[in-house]
Amino acid sequence: MLGHAVPLSVPPAGRKAATLQGVQDPHSGLVLQRGDARRLGATVCANGVNFAVFSRHAQEVHLLLFQEGRDDPFADLRLDPVLNRTGDIWHLFVVDLPPGVLYAYRVQGPFDPRQGHRYNPRALLLDPYARAISGGYPWGVSTSPRNRPERLARVVADDEFDWGDDVSPNIPMNQTVLYELHVRGYTRHPSSGVQHPGTFLGLVEKIPYLKSLGVTGIQLMPVLEFDEHDVPGRHTNSGSRLVNYWGYSPLGFFSLKSAFASKPGQQNRDFKEMVRAFHKAGLEVILDVVYNHTCEGDENGPTVSFRGLDNSIYYILDKEGRYYNFSGCGNTFNCNHPVVRDLILASLVELATEYRVDGFRFDLAAILARSTTGKPLDEPPLLQHIAEHPVLSQKKLIAEAWDAGGLYLVGKFPTWGRWAEFNGHFRDDVRRFVRSEAHATAAVAKRLTGSLDIYGTTAKHAYHSINFITCHDGFTLYDLVSYSKKQNWANGENNRDGWDENLSFNCGYEGPTDNPAVQALRQRQMRNFLALMMLSQGVPFLTAGDEFARTQQGNNNAYCQDNEISWVDWNLAQKNAGLTRFTAMLISLRKRYFSLGREQFLQRVIWHGTKLGDPDWTGQSRCLAMQLLGGQGQPHFQLLMNVHWEPHRFELPLIEGHYRWRRLIDTNLPAPDDIVEEKNAVPILPGDHYIVSPRSIVLLIG
Repeated sequence: MLGHAVPLSVPPAGRKAATLQGVQDPHSGLVLQRGDARRLGATVCANGVNFAVFSRHAQEVHLLLFQEGRDDPFADLRLDPVLNRTGDIWHLFVVDLPPGVLYAYRVQGPFDPRQGHRYNPRALLLDPYARAISGGYPWGVSTSPRNRPERLARVVADDEFDWGDDVSPNIPMNQTVLYELHVRGYTRHPSSGVQHPGTFLGLVEKIPYLKSLGVTGIQLMPVLEFDEHDVPGRHTNSGSRLVNYWGYSPLGFFSLKSAFASKPGQQNRDFKEMVRAFHKAGLEVILDVVYNHTCEGDENGPTVSFRGLDNSIYYILDKEGRYYNFSGCGNTFNCNHPVVRDLILASLVELATEYRVDGFRFDLAAILARSTTGKPLDEPPLLQHIAEHPVLSQKKLIAEAWDAGGLYLVGKFPTWGRWAEFNGHFRDDVRRFVRSEAHATAAVAKRLTGSLDIYGTTAKHAYHSINFITCHDGFTLYDLVSYSKKQNWANGENNRDGWDENLSFNCGYEGPTDNPAVQALRQRQMRNFLALMMLSQGVPFLTAGDEFARTQQGNNNAYCQDNEISWVDWNLAQKNAGLTRFTAMLISLRKRYFSLGREQFLQRVIWHGTKLGDPDWTGQSRCLAMQLLGGQGQPHFQLLMNVHWEPHRFELPLIEGHYRWRRLIDTNLPAPDDIVEEKNAVPILPGDHYIVSPRSIVLLIG
């Protein structure tokens, strides 16, 4: 046990002789022991705290201890390179040190960028294994002393949280419906009506709504500590300071975002209460984790932690010592180096055990498939270790299977039977189809049936495809049908940031309008998107607020907007209650029928065009019909898709020699007729055909 660390046998220079209890530092009066290298970070034991940090190339390491709110450390402890070092681990045990103390490291070593070394002995460095980081509460308010960084690591003891009979819902992947949200933005708007807006506990208050919607898993945008102040610009119109709102710029991989707590220092407990409440409601919690880069940026970025501890180990560098930028954020984490691999695995295990999360979505996961020199690997050891780690064996693993360096692994991401992928082809092909592009029918047919062309050769299943139309990165669903061009002026970059081509269609008018015809078409197009996503094989992925037409005013890169551009406006849930109802009933329909959520790729399918047995794969037609054959107690379904700007007459097939079709969905009809329950399904008369309105989708049950 770390609490029984071996005492120093030789007194370091300038210190008193060793006792059985250790040696006393003459300046601070603290009693010190040699320490233990076996557990990195700050570990609270019965009789003190063990500190351990990795640095292979350091020449001198100091541990600095601070009291809250004070500029200067009350202890500056130099680690002896013989007694306080085991291999590449520097360690020290401080007797009777209580939890709550702040700490940092100062590390001296060579400054030789061509060799990858960027040591700065003046920099205060965060512990990569810090389980809590000071400052950052409340959101957007800096409370740091004048002469030191706001963010220092904090010594925390294991939390004696009462999980009760908590157990993960462990929902099968083929029955999963994911819902992405931002912890702060989901309840920050005054219309949210919660007691703890912008926090983990605020999400707990929204559980009844999430249950009524029918989603099964909540995917949280980054909740590990980041600095919202690291965006330098200002809002173009208001002049207000921009912030790192999304949080894809990690300070560390073990500490939760303190600004998402209901009270100072409550983030760990609040998060656990949130997870416990979600589990009790049968909902899973998936974390969006960012292991591909850090907040330290490129050569001009700050030295916060990894760069000052061992830059050449933690980052992928070229032969001149420059940072490879496969992340688009200035640096690339050296994920497949054994030391970094251990760090990432330890982070995942901590989140899976201490916080009981149910899975992970890996940002720019293609970087995790790169070697220590940046080359793509066929069998990346990190990805295999995650897939086969015994603690993570039942956790959902979802990859954003590309990076900013051009590595696109959708359909080729190493799987080991575990990894699901964000299907960028699904997003793009469905967008092209719904906006009435030519030559889109063949591609959308493949997406509807599980993307066999993408995943069928890699021993994957249809549920390894995460089917999404929108996510945090890009247009919202409403903006997808309301803007043909991005409107990112508020970001202060002259509208240069964000994707230029969004495969969007503004329905005849750019931006807000009172034109009833345009408004009706936008509502229909949103229902079309939702229907295609929910009726496809794979795992549907919904972005928060899309179910009631949330808008970002055309901003497709709102990473820096902590305001009403990004916050969920719950007034829209009342204004667009019909769209919310449509979404909830779609999810319910999907859950009820195996034919709409089976594990394997769809095979019992017959394709038609407007005429039976005559699908047009040439791309000249903008009509397609998909007949899903029932059996084993399951009904038949007929999905009629007309994305043309004119109505079309679709022939209907016989079922057991009869026309027995009834209408469940017609996106052209106003609520509540746009979708009905099976008991209220409308018989089709005459039964041999159905006229589908322009830009509409119809689902019939037989």
